Amino acid sequence: MRRLFVCLALALALATPAAAALKPGAKAPDFTAPATLGGKEFTFVLADALKHGPVVLYFYPAAFTTGCTIEAHNFAEAVPQFKALGASVIGVSRDNIKTLDKFSVQECRSAFPVAADSTGALTRSYDASLSSLLAVSDRTSYVISPNGDIIYSYRALDPDHHVSNTLKAVKIWSDSQTRLNNK
Repeated sequence: MRRLFVCLALALALATPAAAALKPGAKAPDFTAPATLGGKEFTFVLADALKHGPVVLYFYPAAFTTGCTIEAHNFAEAVPQFKALGASVIGVSRDNIKTLDKFSVQECRSAFPVAADSTGALTRSYDASLSSLLAVSDRTSYVISPNGDIIYSYRALDPDHHVSNTLKAVKIWSDSQTRLNNK
């Protein structure tokens, strides 16, 4: 039933204009959320992750749907590149944590964590709701700098460019930090 709802929501969303995501330069809302990595649950704290470098935060509609599986595979394959640039990745959906335990192993390949936003508060704080359907997240990606500023945002239901776009944004940020440090 949930898959049917997600498919219907996606079809309706394609027929309506997407709401604007948070823009670069905005402060990223801080959050703490239940998360899982490789099926092991923990509490993800954005402020703690930012102490280690930029964070790629991406929202997706629902675990185990075609587009979300493609996107999870793409992020999993790119995690070594993100890590080489000092960045980490976390996905967020409205799925429950037990569903995400399985998704983190099977589709995220235990390469990065996914967080559960069961109330939708996190999704709303990042303007990542799919149109007016608050029960589903839109496919929205952010790159957040260590100081908590959003340096890149991208919204598209097609999962194909989220990884390449966020990787490029992290690379540009990393190169700028290298130039600053070499002055």
